Amino acid sequence: MTGAPGRLMYMDHLHGYAAPPPAAPDTLRELWRATSVESVWLRPGDWYHPAVDALAEALVERRDVTPAAERLGQARGESGVGIGEALDDVACLYRSHDREPDLELLRAVAVGWAEGYAATPVSPEVLDPESGLATPQYLTHRLRETYGVAQRTGVPAGDTHGLHVVDVAVEELTGWQRFARSAAMGRALTQTFGDGHPMASLGNGLFVVLGERSVDGDALRAELRYRIERTGLALGVSAILRRPPRLWTEPLPRTHAGAVALLDSLQR
Repeated sequence: MTGAPGRLMYMDHLHGYAAPPPAAPDTLRELWRATSVESVWLRPGDWYHPAVDALAEALVERRDVTPAAERLGQARGESGVGIGEALDDVACLYRSHDREPDLELLRAVAVGWAEGYAATPVSPEVLDPESGLATPQYLTHRLRETYGVAQRTGVPAGDTHGLHVVDVAVEELTGWQRFARSAAMGRALTQTFGDGHPMASLGNGLFVVLGERSVDGDALRAELRYRIERTGLALGVSAILRRPPRLWTEPLPRTHAGAVALLDSLQR
């Protein structure tokens, strides 16, 4: 069948819609790489892995993509790529092929990533394997640094910093859905705050970010809502994110011990 002038179309019998004829696997791979590097990939030099060829071939040949997607996810986890970046990259592949990634594909990438991450020598006390953010234990160490600066300058930590809290919890999620939610939130928070802001997953859809009090709170909350909504739509996980998310800022207590107690109370 025909679509736009000069562009031959064919019917996708698995999904019931007209789609462009598949490119050769190597052509699709290069288009995928260009799209990813231009939009989501942080280090162009480490993008290629043989697993990308296997995934591109499976997609073009309309075979089951799950094994190749899991292998690629494992490779990304082993090389230190964050879960959000790994999922964004695969979404670029599907956009390059004029299709939308489905949850089974994203699940395979995430499962593989978790296996690869578990095989790395990174201390489990540093990073949460689901979100790619810091663990609460590591955040307490970063808080100690903040209180150290406060002691040296004589300015209370609560006057300069606070904990931005993000609650996207919804009830009765499966284990995979909780994983997908954490991965999406890791991506949204990293995009919003960037480097230099310690962030942690507290579990059960609750996340915290150590940030400066001088930031415009209304603008920050608007940006967070936008990023969370956009990420949910991009990864197809909007249904497992609280909408709208609950956002608030907790001022830091006077002491580091008080801050640790605050984190404990938020986790309950």
